[in-house]
Amino acid sequence: MNRFSVFVAIILSAMSAAFSSSAAGQQTQSLVPIEPEIRTSFNSISNDPRVKNALIEIETREAETVREQFRLTEIPAPPFKEEVRAAYYLTLMKERGLEDAYIDQEGNVIGIRRGNGDGPTFLIAAHLDTVFPEGVDTSVELRGGRYYAPGIGDDTRGLAALLSIIEAINESGIQTHGDIMFAGNVGEEGRGDLRGIKAIFRDHPEIDGFVSIDGVRLRRITTGGTGSRRFEFRFSGPGGHSFGAFGLASAIHAMGRTISKIADFETPSFPKTTYTVGTVEGGTSVNSIAADAVFALDMRSNDREQLALLEERAKAAALEAVAEENARWDNGEIKVDFILIGDRPVGKTASETPLVQVAALAFDELGIELQDLGISSTDSNVPMSLDIPAITIAGGGNGGGAHSPDEWFIPTNSHEGPQTSFLITLAMVGIQGVSPALLDQSRR
Repeated sequence: MNRFSVFVAIILSAMSAAFSSSAAGQQTQSLVPIEPEIRTSFNSISNDPRVKNALIEIETREAETVREQFRLTEIPAPPFKEEVRAAYYLTLMKERGLEDAYIDQEGNVIGIRRGNGDGPTFLIAAHLDTVFPEGVDTSVELRGGRYYAPGIGDDTRGLAALLSIIEAINESGIQTHGDIMFAGNVGEEGRGDLRGIKAIFRDHPEIDGFVSIDGVRLRRITTGGTGSRRFEFRFSGPGGHSFGAFGLASAIHAMGRTISKIADFETPSFPKTTYTVGTVEGGTSVNSIAADAVFALDMRSNDREQLALLEERAKAAALEAVAEENARWDNGEIKVDFILIGDRPVGKTASETPLVQVAALAFDELGIELQDLGISSTDSNVPMSLDIPAITIAGGGNGGGAHSPDEWFIPTNSHEGPQTSFLITLAMVGIQGVSPALLDQSRR
């Protein structure tokens, strides 16, 4: 950990130029139409002296936020093994004023800042887990002006930004109308299957809106959730010796027939719908007729109906392939089972919702160019599928190489990440004596 003292001067040097450039003035976006009453309410919040001072404090403390990001990065959080990082993150939440923060049964770290009781409940979260398996070295290294480490951006940057927001709100003395729930959640990546966020929304039906902070490069608002269905197709049969039992149907041959049929599928470009057979396993030896085989199939779409249709086609192809393999041989006893291993629901938050309008206004307020309203697969898929307003935005800074060993981060204008989420959060829950909450509670 001593190398962090070496990083400090470099971080401050890199950020000083960025801070001066970020003050260039407001920018007006054209992607999201803004209703006059939303703009008026947002301006009341952004012009409040306590809010202005908190934005300055976020910027001033960004060097320490980045150092905390590096410390978190060096605590590995493989899929389904986030416990050590979660325990550390709990202490960080409590140190910043969320004294009642806790770890729930799923492993999520949750802290709640209560409002005055007449407002909505707003959840803002970043995910604890990374894609990297146990044993991967996550030490932060400075090379060529970039900080390298697996997971340094996705999503350790989000975790650091969330801490900055907690600190800023608690130190501001602002009383909000609504409750703010903060979460470092588990299970966003891979076979984690959004289990952390699914558990939070299962256990807290009172949540009215959601922002996920994920990754770096603050330039888009994710308003759509790409759905995915993932299956293992498991083929089984009697198996036998390749010579002595020749004539038995083969689990691997049935699997091969299935993959061939799926590979010929044509899917629409709009709504974008995709598939891939990602892994295959099976058999006992080169001189055995396979008694078992399995492949993992990933199917994705931005449309619920297209995703359901693709799943139906894939299963039908497997059943047809099994029938063909069984018919080919004298003793055809192959069967196939479909095991669901991932289910990310399709969802969307309309650009007309107050949440998206406020996010666009926050970009404008901070002089950030809003380049896109995007569609992706993030924790926001879950609330979107429940018709709860939800978006995903980045945590700030520059970076690349996500999900690779050469993932990197530079703290260029990185303070803008927590500043943006800070403004969004306050507008959604409202400030007592300044502005009402813009988040609708009518869904309850």
